[in-house]
Amino acid sequence: MWYAGVAWGTDGYTVETVDDTGGSVRPRARFGRDRIDDLIRHLAAARPPSGGSGPADGALVTVVDSTNGILDGRMMSAGLTVHRADPPVLPSRPAFGSVSALDLARAAQRDLTALTRLDPRRGTQTGRESDLEAGIAASAPELDALTAAGRCLRHGDRNRPEVALTFDDGPQPPYTGQVLDVLERYGVPATFFCVGLHVGGYPDEVARMREQGHEVANHTWSHPFLPELTRSELAAQIERTAEAVERTGAAVPTLFRPPYGSRTPQVMRWLAELDPQVVLWDVEPFDWAMPGADTIARITVEQARPGSVILLHDGGGDRSQTVAALPAIIEGLHERGYRFVPAGQLAVPAPASVA
Repeated sequence: MWYAGVAWGTDGYTVETVDDTGGSVRPRARFGRDRIDDLIRHLAAARPPSGGSGPADGALVTVVDSTNGILDGRMMSAGLTVHRADPPVLPSRPAFGSVSALDLARAAQRDLTALTRLDPRRGTQTGRESDLEAGIAASAPELDALTAAGRCLRHGDRNRPEVALTFDDGPQPPYTGQVLDVLERYGVPATFFCVGLHVGGYPDEVARMREQGHEVANHTWSHPFLPELTRSELAAQIERTAEAVERTGAAVPTLFRPPYGSRTPQVMRWLAELDPQVVLWDVEPFDWAMPGADTIARITVEQARPGSVILLHDGGGDRSQTVAALPAIIEGLHERGYRFVPAGQLAVPAPASVA
């Protein structure tokens, strides 16, 4: 079996591939942040020699760490087997970036059972959904306090027939452009929560968001699981993404969405000390799991209420179903009398309404 570690840094990704002995079997490969398709082709071309005695002989395992939540969906869509390595089995991370690709590959080579195989239907948080939900539940008091202070938006005013379309994890060609085409055709504004690492790879996509009047917001640099970050790592994820967005000519983002909605009481206290307004959601059709365009549209229209914040995705994987569902979403909500506004322009409910 071969093991390919995929590390991220300021400018892109590095891949190292080792065999069952931990020895390198392919030259280290580097890919700029606009060359993800090339990265996936590089991994898909890795074919260990067959003929060994082990049941997994001839297989390739691709490994990411918990700070990298933007590649696994695309890799699994390409048929790759992806595992997540969590901090207990890895050395300390650098100040900004993941552990090295070689460390990731060798963590799998040492003990693959210590890693988590990701399921496309469950996403990057496969195997620790209970930890995610527990952190969210424990953070309720901090979230309520941040909402009461006007620093967190879960939904807008329930008495106003307006909703916000939001898209996470882009920019990612071709889907971001296709989403923008649909929005332009209907004259509908939206909010894009962008991943900083890819903003630098596709600045023209972000520029088009701005030119069409959409809101560009912050979704961290590498889509990490926030409870595993230090305060300084969290701040760097937000600040570097804001700088990348500003370099495209868009305004510095004032809105921030935590990946997966992940949080703990400590994370919420850190966010309270930083600048962005936190934006969550109250309508989620789980489009990232690709349940079908009709299902995505039906759930969105059925769940929407006045003031709803709708969570969709234009990046992180195959988003063709989201693109296909978007016209039906827009038309269905228009038929119900809703108008669309960017998330930052939703009317805020009265302070007593934090539900």
